[in-house]
Amino acid sequence: MDWLYRFPNLDNATLTNLKKAIDETFRNFTRAYGDAIEGFFNPLQYFLIQAERFMTGTPWPVILLLIAAIAWFSSRSIKITIGSVITLFIIGYLGMWEDTMKTISMIFVCTVIAILVGIPTGILMAKSNRLQSVISPVLDIMQTMPSFVYLIPVVMLLGIGRVPGLIAVVIYAIPPIIRLTNLGIRQVDRDVLEAADAFGSSPWQKLKNVQLPLALPTIMAGINQTIMMALAMVVIASMIGVQGLGQPVLKAISNQYFTLGIFNGMAIVGIAIIFDRISQAYGARLQKHLEITHGQ
Repeated sequence: MDWLYRFPNLDNATLTNLKKAIDETFRNFTRAYGDAIEGFFNPLQYFLIQAERFMTGTPWPVILLLIAAIAWFSSRSIKITIGSVITLFIIGYLGMWEDTMKTISMIFVCTVIAILVGIPTGILMAKSNRLQSVISPVLDIMQTMPSFVYLIPVVMLLGIGRVPGLIAVVIYAIPPIIRLTNLGIRQVDRDVLEAADAFGSSPWQKLKNVQLPLALPTIMAGINQTIMMALAMVVIASMIGVQGLGQPVLKAISNQYFTLGIFNGMAIVGIAIIFDRISQAYGARLQKHLEITHGQ
């Protein structure tokens, strides 16, 4: 009866040989194609470096004015605009300005890449049920896999540095924008689509002029969630060389620096609140505008 209590599995020798074969295959792949893969990501590294130089090299009053302008344009709310400026001012006053600018530049680049990849993927999913059935399980795996696991393949392929961390953050944060782009386009009213067909719209015109504008509030919700997930990955990505607020938090954990960890952790929370309020307010404005337009 022992077999009832002992789950059948491979013997140790077979399992060890299988693991060795997989590891050796991956090592051979990285040796053969590692340099080519690094070269492919050079433009991404250039984009990140330029964004970081702009954020860290621009005088702080200009950055505050720029953030205030973005907050006002997105929300049309004095409360959100002033709150964003005060939050950043306090972060800078407590000596975390440069790390904060590096983190914001990282989140900006990650969000841009996620938008460029995620929105077209979501559109393709909305157009094809077969493609949706293939991509949805992949997104499920991406969202349930522990965040540390994303670091393993990128570090083995690209080593320690900013670009591997950036890729890991993008992979971790991209599922919401893909899902919500797909959902937003699929939820567009069929009567509206039939009206567009009646006016002789081509598939591209229907997508550009009808589906995407009506799905934009849902897409903005996806962008909001992507930003939040990217910020959540910042501390973990600091383990492989991503600069910013995550590295002081990691240092605080390693050396039991309580105040260092709390201050930088609260700075991450402050940035998250700023991004969340601005993106949500912009999505709400879009929704209201579309409701007024649709009602007319």
